[in-house]
Amino acid sequence: MNSCTQTNSTGHLKVFRYNESKGISTLDPAFARNQTTIWPVNQLFNGLVQLDDHLHVKPCIAKSWNISADGKVYSFHLRNDVYFHKSPVFPGNKGRKVVASDFLYSLSRIIDPHVASPGAWIFNDLDKEDNSAGKAFEVPDDSTFVIHLKHTFPAFISLLSMQYCSVVPHEAVDYYGKEFRSHPVGTGPFVFKAWKEGEKLVFLKNPDYFEMDGQGNRLPYIDAVNISFVVDKQSEFLEFIKGNIDFISGLTRSYKDELITRAGRLNPAYNDRIYMISQLYLNTEYLGFLVDEKNPLVKNSPLHLKVIRQAINYGFDRVKMMTYLRNNIGIPACSGFVPAGMPSFSADEVKGYEYDPVKAAELLAKAGYPEGKGLPEISLTTTNDYLDLCEYIQRQLEQSGIRIKLEISTGASFLDMVAGSKLLFFRGSWVADYPDAENYLSLFYSRNFSPAGPNYFHYSNPEFDRLYESAMNMTSDSTRWQLYHKMDGIIMEDAVVVPLYYDKVVRFVRKNISGLGSNPMNLLTLKKVEIN
Repeated sequence: MNSCTQTNSTGHLKVFRYNESKGISTLDPAFARNQTTIWPVNQLFNGLVQLDDHLHVKPCIAKSWNISADGKVYSFHLRNDVYFHKSPVFPGNKGRKVVASDFLYSLSRIIDPHVASPGAWIFNDLDKEDNSAGKAFEVPDDSTFVIHLKHTFPAFISLLSMQYCSVVPHEAVDYYGKEFRSHPVGTGPFVFKAWKEGEKLVFLKNPDYFEMDGQGNRLPYIDAVNISFVVDKQSEFLEFIKGNIDFISGLTRSYKDELITRAGRLNPAYNDRIYMISQLYLNTEYLGFLVDEKNPLVKNSPLHLKVIRQAINYGFDRVKMMTYLRNNIGIPACSGFVPAGMPSFSADEVKGYEYDPVKAAELLAKAGYPEGKGLPEISLTTTNDYLDLCEYIQRQLEQSGIRIKLEISTGASFLDMVAGSKLLFFRGSWVADYPDAENYLSLFYSRNFSPAGPNYFHYSNPEFDRLYESAMNMTSDSTRWQLYHKMDGIIMEDAVVVPLYYDKVVRFVRKNISGLGSNPMNLLTLKKVEIN
């Protein structure tokens, strides 16, 4: 492991270095539930399909596939040149060819209750009852894998690109058991080398990787990946500036104003050393309301009135908020809940809320609280990371007569309270799991009430549910998107949420690195990276 670092400094090996301040808990794809795990897993494993940087579904281990006319049967045809990494779990410490039964094992493992994978929800629509094959997964031969669904679900092919759906060898899981988390064996462009938890994680180039570039050169180009675990973001930034890591992702208050201008561009002082990549990110930052009239918290709060929730939406300036607090990294969310960057997004079709203090005042008066007189103080719960945004909103709403009290909560307990319907008004964000607006609209479907589902608002609207269920049976994208627009419009009219901004991916990269790219899922893909 030390030789990788030393050799990098002399230029013999090309090593890409990045830092993971939040730490990595596992390298088992069955538990790749957040970005910190998804990034390294994406270097080690592959699935049937993958997304390109434009979120189009592309072949991976499956070279092609067919979908039945009714949208319920997916038949995948596998490549015959994909091998698991060389490992002592295989005879002779060699790799083994991937066959269809490996996907039967890997995807069955995801839905096995004993494994308790957080990705089991992907397969909620599997036809687990009798069908023509008698089972949800079918293996007609070594190169064909078939999946049967109960219902049409147009976004299903996108779900299969998630890292949960990576292929793993049963030999490795059987041999290592729970320690497979730290002894991963995959098919990806890099192979696991060493992991000193909390200090350093090293992957080496897979010389037998199956993917080629457009000129027929085998991927990946670089020799190794080195991941460090510096916790402090300011220290991470200094390591980046000193050249000890090759890129950093995202913005924090500790270095935001140092690296980018108010207009959202790279500080010219760094033009000679680094470059900046920025693009739309499938992430909506929002404030959410609990709206279940059966909940005593809701009944006894002015927030049960739609006009009060609408007044809050009108009562602050999202454009100024983005300029002064986010240096214009992100787009003010003046349309619906579905973010810009999603293929179905339309600012023309879905109208949200723009800053209009006159309209906010009219709505308060309509609710019986002219200029906010008599309106009780409203508590908004957030985590410390978003305190500056919430303080800005607090100050602006106060000018309209809406008094907000900020409650600060820690990450774990905050999430528990949101899921447990214990917060009336809370800050949230939703990052897409797959590139279809259904992923966002499912948060408002009445059958998805938390804690079992993601409807943290306990919102129920029969017309919304009808449109949602109709959309799930539409195989035509354009027809389905029309229904998505109507659903998003209903959410805005009912003011279930206060959309704040549609986020942007922002990456800062050292100038000797090329081919890193970016995508709206903020997935880190290193197989085409070059180091000059």
